[in-house]
Amino acid sequence: MKESVMLAMYLHLGQSVMVPDRDILGIFDLDNASWAFKTREFLERAEQEGRAIWLTEDLPRSFVLVDSRWGEPVVYISPLSSPTLSGRMEYGRLE
Repeated sequence: MKESVMLAMYLHLGQSVMVPDRDILGIFDLDNASWAFKTREFLERAEQEGRAIWLTEDLPRSFVLVDSRWGEPVVYISPLSSPTLSGRMEYGRLE
């Protein structure tokens, strides 16, 4: 009987940061999502609580919500666009 082996897949978010794809809760376009008051409030609270990690000094294009498994999710502010990140996840699943 063959045993199935599940390989961990990782998504590169920028600045040499990679996270396991199984921990990703969502990938959001910063321009579109930040119009909503609740989203801005959520991002501000994550920043104040030290759960927002900036991966760029330039204009950010997306944010990725990642399960921390120890408490509140971590928010990665990325220079990469949400379609780029989503495409990388889809590409990895096709291999």
